[in-house]
Amino acid sequence: MNQTPLRGLVAATHTPFDAQGQLKLGSIEAQAAHLVKNGVRMVFIGGSTGESPMLTLDERLRLADRWRDIASSAEIEVIVHVGGNCLEDARTLAKQAGKLGARAISMVAPSYFKPASLDLLVACCVQVAKEAPETPFYYYDIPALTGVKFSMPDFMQRATEAIPTFAGLKYTNFDLGEFQLCRSVSLGHEVFWGVDEFYLAAMTLGASGAIGSTFNFAAPIARRMEEAFGRSDLESARREQLRIVQLVQTLVPYGYLPAAKATMKMLGVDLGAARLPFAQLGDEQKKALRADLEKLGFFEWIA
Repeated sequence: MNQTPLRGLVAATHTPFDAQGQLKLGSIEAQAAHLVKNGVRMVFIGGSTGESPMLTLDERLRLADRWRDIASSAEIEVIVHVGGNCLEDARTLAKQAGKLGARAISMVAPSYFKPASLDLLVACCVQVAKEAPETPFYYYDIPALTGVKFSMPDFMQRATEAIPTFAGLKYTNFDLGEFQLCRSVSLGHEVFWGVDEFYLAAMTLGASGAIGSTFNFAAPIARRMEEAFGRSDLESARREQLRIVQLVQTLVPYGYLPAAKATMKMLGVDLGAARLPFAQLGDEQKKALRADLEKLGFFEWIA
């Protein structure tokens, strides 16, 4: 099992669709080239940003297979999100990811019928992780979307005992206090930060990397923030963090995920629209979004 610690920026990638809303795997090469150009060498595929709840099992398998092909030539490492409501599907995805040589796998908790206890959540993770016995396993804590909320420090202790491949968390949670507790009981595991707008705060508390959606189109901003923090230039780091906050606030009124995909198209990477139940942006909305981004200074920030 690859036990090299994960570090730096990981882009939670979008899933590309064509004009009819069907999977468009041919766009992944341009997607990967864009990320590499902006200094991102690791991706988290098929997660929330990747619209995994709206993908079929077959689509998720094909997506991982294509990213494997592209990543090997682009020198990108791939973390495959395998979670969902059907544990049998998650096991199938985990087994495939292990065979593909994924850098790691990750999963959210089942969220329609939720695990009623921490022990049941760990049991779900055990069932999935064992399908990829040589692949690091990260639990993806995102209670705002799953509604599953347990103590993550307690989870980490139990998962360490129950899952031989347990490697840490993707912590998409605003609770900075619990984040510190997770790190204090990490037992050598990674706690990857997952809320882009608070990455600087997390770095001050010891975060050494983050998995985020804005890194698809705003990686230069985040990289400058990391570099400024590394040289103790907090004024510059705060300026870059503020830019990420302002960028997210600009996208949200349009619907964050549809607006993020529209932004990618403005940067020359056409990944299509988001699937229902997300609303599609009309031409006038896209024009207004571009005007708002220009007014913000976004295109200069990422130049």
